[in-house]
Amino acid sequence: MPAIIPTRMELNRIRKKLATAVRGHKLLKDKRDELMRQFLERIYECERLRNKVETALEESRQSFIAARAEMTEEAVNTALAAPRHETELEAEVLNIMSVSVPKLTLKSYNDIPSYGYAFTAASLDTASDELRKIIPDMLRLAELEHSCRLMAGEIEKTRRRVNALEHVTIPEAQENIKYITMKLSENERANQVRLMKVKDMMLAEKYVN
Repeated sequence: MPAIIPTRMELNRIRKKLATAVRGHKLLKDKRDELMRQFLERIYECERLRNKVETALEESRQSFIAARAEMTEEAVNTALAAPRHETELEAEVLNIMSVSVPKLTLKSYNDIPSYGYAFTAASLDTASDELRKIIPDMLRLAELEHSCRLMAGEIEKTRRRVNALEHVTIPEAQENIKYITMKLSENERANQVRLMKVKDMMLAEKYVN
């Protein structure tokens, strides 16, 4: 650490630095706490959606297995090779406590199957229906998981800055203020002693003359 010059100008500078650090510390703590709150909300929703999506995917898989048992491989491939419907997706960016997170919205989505029911087994229809219905939840899950990763990074960065202010910058400034104040007091007392000695010398000289 560089040597501290015990002057009143330096004392005022460090006091201002300390005041700024204290304000910054409070703001960063508030930001960290709010980020944690919103992060946990998304984590809980993520867990709920993941369970829902995984359950739906497993049910759809079981229905596809049943369809393969009821239909020929050629019939299944023909049904699934039919043209797919187009889906319009809108992607936005939201700002949450200085973190840019994605927002995905289905603008148009057709859940009508791309093949005729008359030529397929009911189990294939069920599997396709389950997959189509879960698409909005899958998009929301992808949005949430990416948002959580971004927010976790920002929380960690904010936490480090809070700790640096709390355990390094603020204590160091307080110690420097204490040191300069002590030195200035010592200098003040030394000056008073010198003045008193000078006064005594002047009085003594006056009486001698």
